[in-house]
Amino acid sequence: MHGYGYVAAFFAGAFLANALPHLVHGMSGDRFPSPFARPPGRGLSSPTLNVVWALVNIAIGYALLRLSPVLAGSEAALGTCFAGVAAISLYLSRRFATKHRA
Repeated sequence: MHGYGYVAAFFAGAFLANALPHLVHGMSGDRFPSPFARPPGRGLSSPTLNVVWALVNIAIGYALLRLSPVLAGSEAALGTCFAGVAAISLYLSRRFATKHRA
């Protein structure tokens, strides 16, 4: 597999992990930051917008997953996908740590 498959695996993991907080907050009826809030990433978006954003992330993540060798059983690609999950999760945990502070 070419290198682009591993890049796709990394970003598939990142998009799929990013979908989780938006989906959970949206389905719970809670407002949560999104790229469409004002200011982007800091303001709070409606629950419905967060569910839509989660679904977009899932669709992109799935499309990238299909381009990667993860579904073919490549352990290296699965590890790369997990690295994408870890990278976005750690970044966002730090980014949103202060979202409830005044």
